Amino acid sequence: MTSLRVVCHQLAPRIGDADYNRALTERAIRAAASLDAQLIVLPELIQSGYAFTDQKEAHMASETLDGPTLVLWKNLARELGIIIVAGFCERLSEGRVANSAALIEPTGRLTVYRKAHLWDREKLIFTPGDAAPPVVETAVGRIAMMICYDLELPEWVRLPALAQANLLCAPVNWPHSTRPPGERPAEIVRVQANAAVNRLFIAACDRHGAERGVNWVGGSVIVDADGYPLAGARAHPQEQQLVADLPLAQARDKSISAYNHVHQDRRPELY
Repeated sequence: MTSLRVVCHQLAPRIGDADYNRALTERAIRAAASLDAQLIVLPELIQSGYAFTDQKEAHMASETLDGPTLVLWKNLARELGIIIVAGFCERLSEGRVANSAALIEPTGRLTVYRKAHLWDREKLIFTPGDAAPPVVETAVGRIAMMICYDLELPEWVRLPALAQANLLCAPVNWPHSTRPPGERPAEIVRVQANAAVNRLFIAACDRHGAERGVNWVGGSVIVDADGYPLAGARAHPQEQQLVADLPLAQARDKSISAYNHVHQDRRPELY
């Protein structure tokens, strides 16, 4: 069975330092290509950093779709033959910004998703997206994407699963919060649950480090269609490069017993 080699590279951008962040992403993308990866996922807002004070500061750090960061990523995708999924602060019209993710194929095709479910103070800064997660028919499989808090809305994850996505890529920034001793971050558990109930591979790439008083989980994880981690799945607040080979054909089989199918068993008329 043919597998897709996926890398999640957990990094720490510097807020507002576009040159540094571009160099950081180029290093990670080239490192993934050197491992024969066909797809790399990078963190949420890796182009800009996350903890903006206000919309004005975010707008100053934002870029349009033809800005230098996406141009760099397009060139690297084409040069290295790799699919890139990464977060960026997208400049919209009239001073608005979106928390966005780009999926860039080696052909140069660009697909953009704007985060629909905004977390905490993001609501003061970003304009929420109003479109469902895209499912892109790529040369290596049907790839979907969403961003961070989107993963906590099970109805939202169900949409790309019903649209026959094989792999869901999610750039994330998971802020550290208190949890009982010995417990893993709940964000990781929810990714595993979403994968299992949809028979869907999920690659979630977190960031690490501290930024303006916010500490990050560092919980990057790649999960199989049964919900079990193939790489990561622990809080690791340092840079890390996760690598996994995904037999995406398994995500097309939604049966979990001789008589049960995770999608056909749904009874939406009762919900």
